[in-house]
Amino acid sequence: MVRLWGPWVPRTPSDVAELLDGFGPTWWVSGGWAIEAFTGVARSHSDVDPSICRSDVAPLYRHLVGRQDVWIADSGTFRALLDADDPVPQTCENLWLRAGGAQPWEYDVILMDATSESWTFKRDPRITLPLAAILWIKDGIRFLRPEVQLLHKAHGLRPQDQFDFDVAAGLLDSQSSSWLRWALSLAHPGHPWILKL
Repeated sequence: MVRLWGPWVPRTPSDVAELLDGFGPTWWVSGGWAIEAFTGVARSHSDVDPSICRSDVAPLYRHLVGRQDVWIADSGTFRALLDADDPVPQTCENLWLRAGGAQPWEYDVILMDATSESWTFKRDPRITLPLAAILWIKDGIRFLRPEVQLLHKAHGLRPQDQFDFDVAAGLLDSQSSSWLRWALSLAHPGHPWILKL
């Protein structure tokens, strides 16, 4: 991966908070860092995943202009976002950020199917919640709730996803565990995590 796309700078949720200080729309940290914030169990991370609503790409571009270049990472293809009005394909789920063309990548921004009011699961639109209900705060930083993050991780079942489930599942309260079981049954019937919740 590094050979094809280049190296990544190790970043943390605190770095994200500094980068997005003053950014008006709601943002949060998702991915493995969200699970680590919940469990307190450290593991290595290949990147950090700030997340925004898909509709907030233009404000993000304006917030970062002159500091970070924004690249559309869509199904193995890349192109630079050239201005705030440059359209992002609906198939694109990630924006990669770096300070310049000769610099390593720094942030993998996840575009969520969400508005300022609600969130919809990208793999099953029957699963939806108010945006505020999928977020929680630790040390002044918003994170994706663990049960919602595990739902996103369930599709891939990579080793790090299984690790995150193993350390987080037993710490979920009964309401969160029940919701995740319901959501997995709807989106991924027969998923191996269902019986463990």
